[in-house]
Amino acid sequence: MAKRSILGSRAIVTGASSGIGKEIALELCRQGGLVAIAARREDRLQAVARQADGLGGRIIAVGGDISLEEARKRLLDHALAEFGGLDILVNNAGIGATGLFASAGPERLRQLMEVNFFALAEMTRLAIPHLRRGTRPIVVNLSSILGRRGVPHNSEYCASKFAVHGFSEAIRTELAGEGIDVLVVSPGTTETEFFDRVIDRSSEPAWPEHRPVTAAYVAKRTVAAMRAGKREIIPYFWGRLLCAMNRVSPGLVDRIMRRYV
Repeated sequence: MAKRSILGSRAIVTGASSGIGKEIALELCRQGGLVAIAARREDRLQAVARQADGLGGRIIAVGGDISLEEARKRLLDHALAEFGGLDILVNNAGIGATGLFASAGPERLRQLMEVNFFALAEMTRLAIPHLRRGTRPIVVNLSSILGRRGVPHNSEYCASKFAVHGFSEAIRTELAGEGIDVLVVSPGTTETEFFDRVIDRSSEPAWPEHRPVTAAYVAKRTVAAMRAGKREIIPYFWGRLLCAMNRVSPGLVDRIMRRYV
């Protein structure tokens, strides 16, 4: 994994109309990056692009549903036409849902996998030929602490994020010989609009209250990890603690989780 400068780097960030994606795009721009951002809410995208004025880099907005092939191709085409190449791909677009697995229909699982995993994988596939020609290229996949440990009422979401982890580890080794790095970011509870836009909320456990981190904090940690050449970061104390507990005593974590079913 190589160290890199963001100055002059050409980037794509999906799911960038708000939250972590928006803040990553702005942080890249502050450090001199050229960024194409995508999301379904085009008005919000344009507002993010306007925020970039005077930050040092440049942001262009390309509206579209990243789960659709034509939208992915349009995003990449715009980025290549504007910037002449691609060095950074940040796959951030995602959706959530809560509820017990046995109580839901198959459409919930398919919808989460389509957006959270299949769109991410296909965007990466589309970008790889161009990243090969980039400068210190990197793929950044936004996963979740729930991609490291499954929890009740989030089975489909956990499955989609576990898929992101496995995919990222596999392509990291496949692409290493071509100089393309892969970073996985696994946030925990974050102050974003994510929970206001879940596709289903049929049941929710009463999780213990933990102070969330800000999207800007996750973004700064993410860009710092890109620059430092890291493989994975968990920018959340309770997330790191959960992973440590699960490594040492998964049975204990299972017993704790059963309280919230």
